[in-house]
Amino acid sequence: MNFDWWTGALRDRNFRLFFIGQATSQVGNGMAPVAIVFAVLAHGTASDVGYVLAAETTPLVVFLLVGGVIADRMNRRKLMLRADALRAAAQGVLGIWILFGRPPLWAFMVLSVLLGIGHAFFNPAFTGMIPQLLGSERLQQGNALSGIASSSGRIVGPAIAGLIVATSNPGWAVLIDGFTYLVSVLSLTLVHIDWTSSESSESFLPLLRQGWSEFWSRTWLWAVVLEFSMVNALFGSFLVLGPVIAKESLGGARAWGLIMAGEGVGAVLGGVLMLRMHPRRPLLIATLATLAFPLPLFFIALRAPALVVSVVALLAGLFVTVFSVLWSTTVQREIPLELLSRVSAYDWFGSLVLLPISMAVMGPLSAVIGVTTTLVGSAVLMMLLTLVVLLFPSVVQLRATGSRSITSSP
Repeated sequence: MNFDWWTGALRDRNFRLFFIGQATSQVGNGMAPVAIVFAVLAHGTASDVGYVLAAETTPLVVFLLVGGVIADRMNRRKLMLRADALRAAAQGVLGIWILFGRPPLWAFMVLSVLLGIGHAFFNPAFTGMIPQLLGSERLQQGNALSGIASSSGRIVGPAIAGLIVATSNPGWAVLIDGFTYLVSVLSLTLVHIDWTSSESSESFLPLLRQGWSEFWSRTWLWAVVLEFSMVNALFGSFLVLGPVIAKESLGGARAWGLIMAGEGVGAVLGGVLMLRMHPRRPLLIATLATLAFPLPLFFIALRAPALVVSVVALLAGLFVTVFSVLWSTTVQREIPLELLSRVSAYDWFGSLVLLPISMAVMGPLSAVIGVTTTLVGSAVLMMLLTLVVLLFPSVVQLRATGSRSITSSP
């Protein structure tokens, strides 16, 4: 039986090492949010949770464009190594502090800032790295496998973290997250490939303007990014208020871990689906998939049992991965490699720019209008935004391109 459609990309040594490192670090990424949120809630409020989450996302947004320019000019592997080392240090210090003390709110926020800076430099380099490893023929497969690695982490990580928080100290889960970043460092160190980067002598601002021109010249690109700028901000209500409802009504950390793990199971199933599914109009299918994103907000607002919310999160997670794989593959195929990290940085920046504000205000907002109203209102607006994007012809009509040399400009 031929399983090339499933494991073909993993036969490449460099991609296999890359995949192992990312799969391991994603387990830690799945553990950390559950552990940190409940470590904050042990002595804090929903507003404190929002402040800590905003402290991580704010530097991510601020430094993304810098990370995009640097990733297009230097060895992307080295940049990712440094970002992982920073994230390992931040999580290691926070984990030890939680284990042996009671970190004040400012400590959670400062270490979250360092984590966010690491994300800001890692993410644009990551987007540009997969095409360099695999080329265009296995590009969607590589994105799907990376999505499966990330999704598997969202299954295993929250489940382990929920168990640790319920039976022991959440600091252990944060410390394990730091260790998984070190595994990623080791795997990236073992990757050997000829790394192409821009040799331009231009300064930072002209290079940034080149990325902006490439980004703005494609209506489908900025339209979807603008949608997700608002969708992600509205989804912040789930990230901030979901753990609070889980603690008060659903059973605590184990319930929240179950819900997060359910989303991860769905995301894995979506990744498997995308190993075989190659739609002719990828952005149409990707945008329709986003209609499932708000479903968990409705159900947790109704205080449905944790198992029910987990099943709904599974469905949402499946469609999240469908969107993510189709979106990443489309961007990587349509944008020249020498501009890819900069364009990716604008993508990340636009998609996340409102999220820190959302996380900071969702707690106070829910105190004024109510938790249920905040969640349901956010979910309805998310669906309306998706319907608006379907009015753009370039989103609906863009067709998947055939294989081309990813190093050549159009």
